[in-house]
Amino acid sequence: MGRTSASELQYFSPKVDYAVILSKMKDDFSKKYSRNTPSPTTGLEGYIIKATLGSGSFGKVQLIKEKEGDAYYASKQLSKDQIVKTKQIVHVMSEKRVLNSIRFPFTIHLIASYKDNDSLYLIIPLILGGELFTYHRKSRKFSEKQARFYAAQVFLALEYLHYCSLLYRDLKPENIMIDRNGYLKVTDFGFAKRVETRTMTLCGTPEYLPPEIIQSKPYGTSVDWWAFGVLIYEFVCGHSPFASHNRDVMVMYNKICEGEYKMPSSLSGALRHLIDHLLQVDLSKRFGNLINGNRDIKDHEWFKEIDWIPLLNQTVPAPYLPAISDAEDISNFDKQSEGKQKAKAKTMRHEEAFADF
Repeated sequence: MGRTSASELQYFSPKVDYAVILSKMKDDFSKKYSRNTPSPTTGLEGYIIKATLGSGSFGKVQLIKEKEGDAYYASKQLSKDQIVKTKQIVHVMSEKRVLNSIRFPFTIHLIASYKDNDSLYLIIPLILGGELFTYHRKSRKFSEKQARFYAAQVFLALEYLHYCSLLYRDLKPENIMIDRNGYLKVTDFGFAKRVETRTMTLCGTPEYLPPEIIQSKPYGTSVDWWAFGVLIYEFVCGHSPFASHNRDVMVMYNKICEGEYKMPSSLSGALRHLIDHLLQVDLSKRFGNLINGNRDIKDHEWFKEIDWIPLLNQTVPAPYLPAISDAEDISNFDKQSEGKQKAKAKTMRHEEAFADF
């Protein structure tokens, strides 16, 4: 794993209406989503753990290699105790189901899943270019051209997810990876939810939350388009539009609900217009939520240079190619301390709660 071969890239023909392609992909998603097979209770017995790529409150992501093969993957290990303690069972079960059902060039997907006495494991493709957040932090700011290349891929990912009736709800640079070809993969679907109409769940990252979530109002795809506006702003400015208030989250929430932020004059008129219509508090005026749907975004002047089908086929030269020497090169990830492995529980913990995982 780790190297993207031509056969792995889905070929999109310019002769076929993209709406037809999306419809077929939605059908494929629905078929997979309706099926669920419980995971084997073997844990990572069939793999060798090579390194830790990242860690969080629920567990860690590790670089693993097949014992009986040459393939490398990433394993997202989740602690059952922590999931139960924080009441995230529904989110974790949904994440597995979503990852197992989606297939799109700019989203991660599930290869396999396992569980053992005290952990759950999601096996996903190994993306060795690291987080977009890390690269962006080193670059400080992206030019509008580079921001447009990345934003267009995120747009297509959201368009696909929304077509499958999925809300993503946690868009931010930390949840976007860069592959060896310089293209993006949206990852971490812990907050993704299949919603046919509206939902009211409070979740997401504070600086990216839209007014309707903060105000506990019913919402739909509009929340992802608000976050998309925040993401583009952060790409070109180096910080989110509400970052100056993030030391006091309530003050920041007030600024978000009022739509109060500074728009740098250095941005092009087209980009200022797009961001202004994405970071729109009034849902009747927010791009992505109007009568034309996401066409208001896709057909916007700022995206007029994008050739969408070549981008989907990943034939457009990427502005940055991460340096990757081999399948075990983790230099594009922040260094992680390798803590001591905890002794495995001898009995299956929370067996009933995770029976269907």
